[in-house]
Amino acid sequence: MSGKTRQQKRAIGDIVTVNLGDGFHTYARTLEEGMFVFYDCRVKEELPIDQGISCPILFQVPVMDYAVTRGHWKVVGTAPLDDALKNPPPRFMQDALRPNMFSIYEKGKIRPAAKEECIGLERAAVWDPDHVEDRLRDHYAGRKNKWVESMRMKE
Repeated sequence: MSGKTRQQKRAIGDIVTVNLGDGFHTYARTLEEGMFVFYDCRVKEELPIDQGISCPILFQVPVMDYAVTRGHWKVVGTAPLDDALKNPPPRFMQDALRPNMFSIYEKGKIRPAAKEECIGLERAAVWDPDHVEDRLRDHYAGRKNKWVESMRMKE
C-alpha cells in the first residue's frame, strides 16, 4: 500500500488507497476533471471496496495525475460513479492583483461571481498528493491544515 509501485493508469471510477502513516489509510475515487473524492474512512485493515466508498465524503479536489500514474496511491478497484459524483462541485477563483474580483469554475467554464457566492467553496487549484495526505492527517488529528489555510479567500 505504501511506496512506489509500477506505472498505473488513471481512470474515472478508480478507487485508490491513500496512505496516512502509522499503518492507516483511507479511500478515494477518481472523478472527472482530475478530481478525487476523499472518504471519511481512516482504517488499518483493507475494506471491501463497496464499504470503503460508502463512507461519508470529506472533500473533493483535483489532484496531480502522478498520484496515481506513479503509484503514489494504489488502485485497488473500480466502480461506476453515482450521479451525484458525475458533476464536480464548483470552485472559486480570486484575482491576485484585484482581490475583490471573483469567479467560479464549474463544469469546465469560468464565470464572474460575487464574493458571497464563493464563500464555502474550495479554491480552484490542483493539489499535490502529499498536501492532500497532510490535509487528511490534520483532519483526523483535529487541527487546521496549512494548505487549506493558504488557499482561503484573501481579505
